Amino acid sequence: MRYLFTFLLASGFALACHAQRPAQGPMSDTQYTAESLGYSLYWEDQFEGTELDPEKWAVRGEGPRALGRVSKEAVEVADGYLTLKAFEKDGEILVGMVGTQNLFMTRYGFFECRAQLQRGGGIWAAFWMQSPLVSAGEDPAVYGAEIDIMEFFRKLGKDIVSHNVHWAYGPNQQTTRGMQSYLEGVSEGFHTFALEWTPESYSFFVDGYKFYEVEQGLSHIEQYIILSMEPPQEEELHNMHLPDEFIIDYVRVYKKDEE
Repeated sequence: MRYLFTFLLASGFALACHAQRPAQGPMSDTQYTAESLGYSLYWEDQFEGTELDPEKWAVRGEGPRALGRVSKEAVEVADGYLTLKAFEKDGEILVGMVGTQNLFMTRYGFFECRAQLQRGGGIWAAFWMQSPLVSAGEDPAVYGAEIDIMEFFRKLGKDIVSHNVHWAYGPNQQTTRGMQSYLEGVSEGFHTFALEWTPESYSFFVDGYKFYEVEQGLSHIEQYIILSMEPPQEEELHNMHLPDEFIIDYVRVYKKDEE
């Protein structure tokens, strides 16, 4: 097994980023697949061809975002991969973001992507889900949540990915706090990142290993999938090394018969 759990390393990261929980290794040595958990393939995209499938994805939120700009110029489909880029053009930082809102929306299941994370800091890769109603009320069962299946903040360490759940957007916003998963080598090559979402809990997986299971912020409504290269915040500009990219091999959604 390629993981290492170290309390000394984790405590240092916790001090550096108080919103994050200390890093930890998997909950067990068991490596899961969607099929081993009783799921069957329901929806997928392997990014064949030379453009986004318009029945599945659209560029999301074109325009200013943090210190950058979401642009279709930073989204590429080629050779069986979706690449979300980050680069400078005409004095702007352009980044790629796509989503399935109003094209594919669902609730519960096993959601997985296989991807290669960005190389540098400042910007970050993310695989997440969001409710279209998350700003409309505070009960996540009714209004949904933001489910961060995976975010890669290089400043936390090259072998750590984060997960989170946010709900009740607004002055009373709630969060599970960032959950950090330590897996040696996760920043090199391709890895799988997954969420099991049931009526009772969210479980987060990296390369089939289960790292966290939480019951807070449970959404019971249909949500959509987002893949994004997030632009930098002011304090992270010095950590950027552009151009950079987040490369996605596939996205798959699995369901059980009763869902």
